[in-house]
Amino acid sequence: MIKRSLPSESIWNMFMSRVNSTSSPGEGMDEVDKRILRVLEADARTSLRKIAEEVGVALGTVSNRVRRMESLGIIRGYTVLLDPDKAGWGLSVVIGLRIEKGRLIEIQEKIAKDNRVYGVYDVTGDYDSMVLARGKDRDDLDDLIKNVLSMSGIERSVTHLVLNSVKEMPPSIPE
Repeated sequence: MIKRSLPSESIWNMFMSRVNSTSSPGEGMDEVDKRILRVLEADARTSLRKIAEEVGVALGTVSNRVRRMESLGIIRGYTVLLDPDKAGWGLSVVIGLRIEKGRLIEIQEKIAKDNRVYGVYDVTGDYDSMVLARGKDRDDLDDLIKNVLSMSGIERSVTHLVLNSVKEMPPSIPE
């Protein structure tokens, strides 16, 4: 007896093998995937049925593609975007750090644990790391700087107070 796979199963396997064989980020996404992502970017609570209507594909297609993009890590999660000012974060800072040789990862991991910190990056240039953080007020930022950024292993820090955010959004799909 010959075992046959279901047509949808073989299509799924072909599709996944095509996606898994790509080596460049984003290369496994086609225009349908990008249109689905644009709908989700506008409102992550959009139902799969509504996405299917907007994109012009079947509900099953949307469901399979969203599930695939989640499993590949293209979609990392669904979250709420807060307005920092209205949520109580009155001040934002960008901090450049010079970190003692051999301690970069250790120091960055400690800093990243602070709930006021929302970005920690390895960078090139005069600093080893850049930190993006928010504080409720001056006292809160003073605490962040004195207790977190003055830890052993940090050789120098330069803190820049953000006066105005021109654009602050998560990354979008490349055109």
